[in-house]
Amino acid sequence: MELEAGTRAHYEDAEYYASNYADRTDDIDFYVKLAAGRRSVLEYGVGSGRIALPVARAGTRVVGVDLSAPMLDDLRAQLAREPAGVRERVEIVRGDMRDVRLRERFDLVICPFNAALHLYERRDVERFLARVTEHLSPKGELVFDISLPMPADLARDPARAYRTPPFVHPSAGRVKYAEHFDYDGPRQILFVTMVFTPMDGAPWQTPLAHRQFFPREMEALLHYNGFQVTSLTGDFAGGPLSNDSEVMVWRARVRRKKGRA
Repeated sequence: MELEAGTRAHYEDAEYYASNYADRTDDIDFYVKLAAGRRSVLEYGVGSGRIALPVARAGTRVVGVDLSAPMLDDLRAQLAREPAGVRERVEIVRGDMRDVRLRERFDLVICPFNAALHLYERRDVERFLARVTEHLSPKGELVFDISLPMPADLARDPARAYRTPPFVHPSAGRVKYAEHFDYDGPRQILFVTMVFTPMDGAPWQTPLAHRQFFPREMEALLHYNGFQVTSLTGDFAGGPLSNDSEVMVWRARVRRKKGRA
């Protein structure tokens, strides 16, 4: 149940999600450029369309898969305000990225902004990569970004509240905010509890659970599920992965089977 809550709760409030990540644009620019010239894109974890909508506005068709009904409802509402051409280029599918099967192959499959961190066990990763393989065209590419595990975050005291300055929540007004970090080492899952305290109301908590994938671990998972890594960078500008990196940007293709001599 803790994993179920940690997968869903952060995505129940689409308005807050959009407000909280409004300044995150580097990945949008990256994926828009990546999709340019592609016939079609499959996006896992499409959410409320933070990336899918700019890709569609730039002229590329997007099929977006997500499990969160509130986020997809928000995406539909946004689509209703878009020009007809953009609406026609976006298809929404509600479902689990480990299970959804579409009768189509895509030039590009993307899984942006830590969506893959909700694959908590090896079999979850295997099921997801099997679906990716089914949906990639022969020369198609898988691209995803996940956070690089930060030792300082994993070592934080679960009992300590890490506070930030108050801010204006889109529906609750001005709130105080704090986070608790609790790392489960054997399962490699970081549990984050976000605590919101309105100035004139009762506080509430939002849990978030993220699997921590280390670089060589992810490389092995991709390799043993039939993928060849073509690029690994530490930012969206193509910089090298280093101790200072906060993100890992992975690009991979399905390995071609060797023919007989």
